[in-house]
Amino acid sequence: MSALRAVVARDLRLAWRSPQESLTVLAFFVFAAILFPFGVGPEPQLLARVASGIVWVMALLASLLSFERLFQLDHEDGALDLIVLAPAPLELLVLSKCLAHWLTTGLPLIVIAPLAATMLNLPSDGLPVLMLTLALGTPTLSLLGAIGAALVLGARRGGVLLPLLVMPLYVPVLIFGVAAVEAELSGLTSRPHLLLLAAFLAGAVPLTAVAAAAALRQAAE
Repeated sequence: MSALRAVVARDLRLAWRSPQESLTVLAFFVFAAILFPFGVGPEPQLLARVASGIVWVMALLASLLSFERLFQLDHEDGALDLIVLAPAPLELLVLSKCLAHWLTTGLPLIVIAPLAATMLNLPSDGLPVLMLTLALGTPTLSLLGAIGAALVLGARRGGVLLPLLVMPLYVPVLIFGVAAVEAELSGLTSRPHLLLLAAFLAGAVPLTAVAAAAALRQAAE
């Protein structure tokens, strides 16, 4: 556990010293939400109908901006070799890096999401469910994105390949995240959709630990 805490603390310190990446993710999320009404029109009813989908798509795209550098810096400065050779299981170290990534990108997106949802005229009844879906869905995005980041590590034009690898995996999370909010606004229960998001998160944890660790071992050879 001390090794896991050390990895998380190290990544958080690096993010604090160089906050450009987190700020870029937040800026993209906010500006995209601001610009979207200019494309679809300012009608309040139209914006309210598509608000949850816009917030979720913008959160998904914003998270993609930070995945390429999740393992890249460690690969370039040699820290990846130390992580792979560490006595702690590599799978757990991968999960600790995913946790640090979520704390620096996913969590700020959740905090700022109410502002974007309000600008898009999302009814107040759907806001708590939207926040809950993001709380369940954004960790899954970080976990699945880590698999793609590990697979393209060291590849030429990895930033182009990464979205192609992870976007298909994001589709179920996007569908049920938006569906939960729509169900709540329609007077139906959002519980089944939330349970599915929780199931995706539970399944993504072991999948990421095994797949990303295997890819990192391959990259370190």
